[in-house]
Amino acid sequence: MTTKNINRTESSIEDKQQTDEPPLFEVLLHNDDYTTMDFVVAVLQTVFAKNEEQATDIMLNVHKKGVGIAGVYIRDVAETKVAIVHDWARQEGHPLRCSTRKV
Repeated sequence: MTTKNINRTESSIEDKQQTDEPPLFEVLLHNDDYTTMDFVVAVLQTVFAKNEEQATDIMLNVHKKGVGIAGVYIRDVAETKVAIVHDWARQEGHPLRCSTRKV
């Protein structure tokens, strides 16, 4: 095989290895009349690694606008975070709803 053919082969391999970025999904927290603001802040700090100021801002969006964006992730991570939030909320007796939306 000549050097020219090797370079062409390497180039075609590199082209095949380049992949599109996976789609991103927003994780949304939804307002309800029962989940405490403190619990929502704790969820945002623990599950979504937000600092206290960020968590409070997002919690206030949830409270005032009915929904807030907790974070943006690839599908698997977003769905896992939703499951974690739902499990934790149920364990604590809160009806907190969480969902994903494609960006």
